Amino acid sequence: MKIKYILVPVLAGLLAGGCSKSFLDLNPETSINGSTFYKTETEIQQAVNGAYSILQPLANESYWIFGEMRSDNTWFQYNNADRGREQWEFVDEFLVPATAECISNFWKNSYIGISRSNDVLDNISNVTGWTDAARDQYKGEAEFLRAFHYFNLVRQFGGVPLRLTSTQSPDAASSKGRATVDEVYTAIIADLKDAADKLPASYAGSNVGRATKGAASTLLAKVYMTQKNFTDALTELRKVQGLGYSLLPNYADVFDPNKKNGAESIFEIQYLGSQAGLYSTFMYIFAPYTSGSYVTGDSKTSIRGSGSGWNIPTQDMIDSYETGDKRKDISMGTGYKDADSNFVAIPYVKKYNHGFTDVGRTNDNFPVLRYADVMLMIAECLNEQAFAAGGEAFTLLNDVRARAGLGPKTGVTSQDAFRDAIFQERKVELAFENHRWYDLVRSGKAVEVMNAHGVKQKAISTLIPANGYQLTPNKLLLLIPQTDVNLDNLTQNPQ
Repeated sequence: MKIKYILVPVLAGLLAGGCSKSFLDLNPETSINGSTFYKTETEIQQAVNGAYSILQPLANESYWIFGEMRSDNTWFQYNNADRGREQWEFVDEFLVPATAECISNFWKNSYIGISRSNDVLDNISNVTGWTDAARDQYKGEAEFLRAFHYFNLVRQFGGVPLRLTSTQSPDAASSKGRATVDEVYTAIIADLKDAADKLPASYAGSNVGRATKGAASTLLAKVYMTQKNFTDALTELRKVQGLGYSLLPNYADVFDPNKKNGAESIFEIQYLGSQAGLYSTFMYIFAPYTSGSYVTGDSKTSIRGSGSGWNIPTQDMIDSYETGDKRKDISMGTGYKDADSNFVAIPYVKKYNHGFTDVGRTNDNFPVLRYADVMLMIAECLNEQAFAAGGEAFTLLNDVRARAGLGPKTGVTSQDAFRDAIFQERKVELAFENHRWYDLVRSGKAVEVMNAHGVKQKAISTLIPANGYQLTPNKLLLLIPQTDVNLDNLTQNPQ
């Protein structure tokens, strides 16, 4: 097999505790010939690292646009002077066209990640003279990453082209069309089952942050729950429960760059603020564009407000927190003080606001899977099997609430009421972590909730188009990028 352009990172250790290096301390090399490259364990390891690296641009843009801002949790601050990101606004308003660059970026980068995983899986057998444990680990990592991309794609687009081997020639570049949703899920489940068998439960030193057995089982449980298969989901979650994860006593520590990959972390996307191309930018993107340096602390005029005003918490999100909930102040600010100490009441996401490493570069990881999510999923699965007042499901829910400074949940006397309580707790516990849209769809309430949300948004803004926020079941899926519809002869989603 010949790979003309593969990004191969240089391994240099892992970022832990905010000071040591990461396995994502990468610099790409190009024009590597696959038939001569994949000969040693180090080279497979480098290729696996390259498969991780595409997660960084996806999290910096795509994941929060389509997983959070598309929901009722956040929207955007209208910037009349800068209309360069209007298509991001269209995502929020359910008006985004198939030609939008943000849709194309999401699709393209996801398939880049899939392709890199395929390269590893197709070439890993070329290497000899290493341990079975090492081979299993790298294979499991590639399978986990491939499944993660397909899970995001199938939930956003429905059936998509299923590519499970490397493209070895230009003639093979075209797909066989869109696989069915069931076919995609079958491939995802197969990958995650094998990954969970092969991956280690934990890593040490420079390898901390890689996908683990717990990450594979947690993601597999999410897949099963999306399919309403709560029995198999609970089986996987019980496995995770026995792997030693725990809630951190302080909610803020979960997101502190100096405490990355802690006891609650199951999988997070790694960033290095000091490295070009490897830094995160959430603090800048999520700050109000009118806030200058008062939110970011960055006094550089050229950076103030740059790319900001996105993922702004809605009033509904603000009102979702109960009085005394410690998570509110950690997750979001309700406004900021300007140079004259006047309070400007524009809310913003604060969960990833920990200052900058270099100008315009931040060091915050992005949480993908964590143990609080697992606890709430176990509670949900137990409730779906049988409502039991005061049982384990209530204990798990109340343990999450206790850390937030809240008392036990009361007044819940039915399965439906407990289901609502779980989704409400997920809304505030996992706020701004890109779960809300998927939870709305999974709950079957996305159309109802988002149309009601649209009425509220139109009541406070005259700038929303009349046909905005008019969600139908068809619009639960994004349009396939028009370029791929044309070049790959794919059937477009109905709108």
